[in-house]
Amino acid sequence: MSWESHNRAFLSAALRRVHFLLERHSDPSLATPAELPAFDDEGWPPWPESEECPPVLRELCEQFKLTPFERDTLLLCVGMELDARFPALCARAQGDANRPWPTFSLALATIPGSHWDALSPQGALRHWGLIALGTGTSLTLAPLRAEERVWQYLLGIEALDERLSQLLQPLPEPGPLVPSHERIARQVAATLASATREPELPVIQLSGRSRRDQLALAVRATELLELELRCLPSEALPSSREEGERLAKLWNREALLNRVALVVDCHDLDTHAPERMAALARLTTSVRGVLLFTAPERLATGTRGTVLLEVPLPAATEQRGLWLEALGRHLRPEAFEGWRLPQATEVLINQFDLDRPAIDSAVTHAMGQLQLVREPGPEQVQAALWQGACAQSRRHLETLAQRLEVRASWEDLLLPDPVLQQLREVEFHLRHRLLVHETWGLTSGGWRGTGTSILLSGPPGTGKTLAAEVLAHSLGLDLYRIDLSGVVSKYIGETEKNLRRVFDAAESGGAVLLFDEADSLFGKRSEVKDSHDRHANIEVSYLLQRMESFRGLALLTTNLKSGLDPAFTRRLRFIIDFAFPDRKQRAAMWRRVFSAQMPAEGLEPERLAVLNVSGAAIRSIALHAAVLAAEESSRAGTPAAVRPRHVIAAARREFEKLQQPFPNPREFEGWD
Repeated sequence: MSWESHNRAFLSAALRRVHFLLERHSDPSLATPAELPAFDDEGWPPWPESEECPPVLRELCEQFKLTPFERDTLLLCVGMELDARFPALCARAQGDANRPWPTFSLALATIPGSHWDALSPQGALRHWGLIALGTGTSLTLAPLRAEERVWQYLLGIEALDERLSQLLQPLPEPGPLVPSHERIARQVAATLASATREPELPVIQLSGRSRRDQLALAVRATELLELELRCLPSEALPSSREEGERLAKLWNREALLNRVALVVDCHDLDTHAPERMAALARLTTSVRGVLLFTAPERLATGTRGTVLLEVPLPAATEQRGLWLEALGRHLRPEAFEGWRLPQATEVLINQFDLDRPAIDSAVTHAMGQLQLVREPGPEQVQAALWQGACAQSRRHLETLAQRLEVRASWEDLLLPDPVLQQLREVEFHLRHRLLVHETWGLTSGGWRGTGTSILLSGPPGTGKTLAAEVLAHSLGLDLYRIDLSGVVSKYIGETEKNLRRVFDAAESGGAVLLFDEADSLFGKRSEVKDSHDRHANIEVSYLLQRMESFRGLALLTTNLKSGLDPAFTRRLRFIIDFAFPDRKQRAAMWRRVFSAQMPAEGLEPERLAVLNVSGAAIRSIALHAAVLAAEESSRAGTPAAVRPRHVIAAARREFEKLQQPFPNPREFEGWD
């Protein structure tokens, strides 16, 4: 006979005893039935000595510290759910056919060892929600009902209370962790195991970028403690105190019924909303047992003791293994050498900083692309993997910033050699980051961050944004322009939240951030005169902190370098000045702007260079001149060609737009 069969037989015997107590109350002369087993002095039926695990009913009574009277009162209510004879017995025992249900009055009258404490709201039956109290004329006559979760538990049915299960979210499937995360999981388990004798277990708070890594680590840590983990998203936290207390009681009952632990996923928690933080603090103080939090950053979680643990993304060597593991699920071993996959993964981990789900998604994305390529070679494979990795940042950044098309190459930049050399060195920093920071160890000691933050300073139209495009294109990365109106908020704390979302989304390394007109966002910290000044300075301080630790490439443009906070500029890796182009540079720009396929007649770049405009204005003039030439050709029915008159007319429009005086017309006399 199995343990399950023994458990049900034990419960059935206990119910038959309560059934007999009801019958004897109606007929005191009734003799004890022969089929009833021998019960001990506390009313327990026999349990086979061969069974190592006790029956569920005994475990429940021990966990909730039920007296024999409370146990039998609970069984009276459970019998109503499991034995069709109980309603009629209850009605007969109470002498009222209209009351076919248990009541405290009936329990006090029929069950030995009765005590009034069992009726109290602080008594175990009501405090833990083992029974539910219906409406009635008085407490003793109100109908009683066993909670569904409780009687199912006594039957050995593992099913969460529906009021809990509808709030919980799925967890990652248990699986092997990377070594660095396995060490943290074991640290969590050891911390909790050593604190079992303390009056209250500490809260374990896991912080870091990867929600999935933190949850997987929490699953592993509780697995080591032989606990089953459940996950509550922070958005499901009740706002009202009453609902919060109800949730805590439901969970605390579950924690006593089963070996379970709770993790609250706070990655989407609005930390600047006082009511949400209050709801979290209430849960922290009212929930018992093993409690963990996952969050991007450290949280203030109330008065309960907290152990803070940072969960970094897998180290470079671990990410290498994750890439090869994910590729191995899609490819045969011989493909690894033929496609030079070990070398390809080195390139990927140099640029991208991804967790396991992102790497898996990137590989799946790449394999889908390669299905469309006939006999792909190593170059196509590496390009597909690179695009798959870039796509991991895209899904987070698309709603926060504008992605720019990047087509410009180094040949499109007409800048002085010193400026070009500085930009090239920026690229070097990105390409050799892994070697310098990881292999050569320059992230140890006093070094902070492995990213590259650059300030591009100069007048409008001098090539700052074009330089950003060239860098992104050369590195094979997406370029995102940050809309400052969508980042800076008049509401206290919102700017920090928006900045955190932008930087967190870009931390994977698949994108270049371009903060246009950065002086409006990164300006000098002001003297504190009111609360708004104080919070503005907090925002700048937060920004400086994120810039310092940012792993990726951030490009900042400004027209006025002197307007930036010196504390901010000290944290920049490069400050590159873009001067207004001189006449020689403008002539070179004019030569470049008219492409070889564009028909042109009589244009003299050296003569056009007299127009004292920026590179952006030159491109605008050239475009408008081409349109004027196309329209003239369409009207006259003659072959199209861009001529000096079209350029001069377009230049006049540009100068009007810029509200600048047009050069002396004699400069262009006789030039058509």
